[in-house]
Amino acid sequence: MPKPLKSMIHLGGQISEFFNRFPNFKELIVTNIKGNITEDEGMLYFDGSQTNFDKLNMIVSKLLDVESDKGYIERADVIHFISKILNEEIEGKDSNVYYLPKKILKPRTVGQEKYVEELNSSDIVISIGPAGTGKTFIAVAKALSELLKKNVNRIILTRPAVEAGERLGYLPGDFKEKIDPYLRPLYDALYDLADKDRIDKLIRDGIIEIAPLAYMRGRTLSNAYLILDEAQNTTSMQMKMFLTRLGMRSKAIITGDVTQIDLSITAKSGLVELEQIVKSIAAISFVYLGSEDVVRHPIVKEIINAYSDFSKR
Repeated sequence: MPKPLKSMIHLGGQISEFFNRFPNFKELIVTNIKGNITEDEGMLYFDGSQTNFDKLNMIVSKLLDVESDKGYIERADVIHFISKILNEEIEGKDSNVYYLPKKILKPRTVGQEKYVEELNSSDIVISIGPAGTGKTFIAVAKALSELLKKNVNRIILTRPAVEAGERLGYLPGDFKEKIDPYLRPLYDALYDLADKDRIDKLIRDGIIEIAPLAYMRGRTLSNAYLILDEAQNTTSMQMKMFLTRLGMRSKAIITGDVTQIDLSITAKSGLVELEQIVKSIAAISFVYLGSEDVVRHPIVKEIINAYSDFSKR
């Protein structure tokens, strides 16, 4: 039975006018604030709590200010204010959704849902799976979300600088210019989630640090989120070194694809070995993603399956 209109909140004034002019934003907003908008005889009603209605009113007010300033409203503006306001602990907020300045990130597969749940409950999460499953992107989104909510003071993003067919010494430029291409995917993830100027300032201020794994040696990193990407290319000693950098109030995410190891044939992957060494430690969780969790072009899933089948012959 439909809920009686008298128990809903009538949307008048600027909110009603806003949704009449921007109907495409209605679902995006009301879905994220845990409510619904019903129309009856040309009148709009909000079906939800007073707290969430106040958030709705605040989001619309901020967006109208944006329209007044620049003359139009973009989807990115809507996402920005939903994220900003929902990060202030909205009633009924879903902890498996990350509200970032440029994206609202929700798990898109069962595997990703499990991944996010483990990130919310474990101090160290190891995510293993093929390319395109969101291992790195979700890890960076989690860390950035925690930083913006001031739950940690900094983010450390690192990768082993495996020389994929080229020696660094022969590449042009200074050391930073030589190493940046290996770290570029981490920059790309950050720039997808927040404005470039904001990320660049956080990097300049040392709040976000992106560096080769070798730079972690000898450090203790407290109140921080640590992410080790492409971990299949770490040696056993490098993996141990990374894990023992963890200081008080810090968390770590390790991602990798054990089918894409670039180490020499004689070297054993630290990620492969890690599964055998720490599986009995309760605070460490393993998440295994598969081709069914690929969220890139549909053909990527077929390619991964084809290679997997070929390797079993």
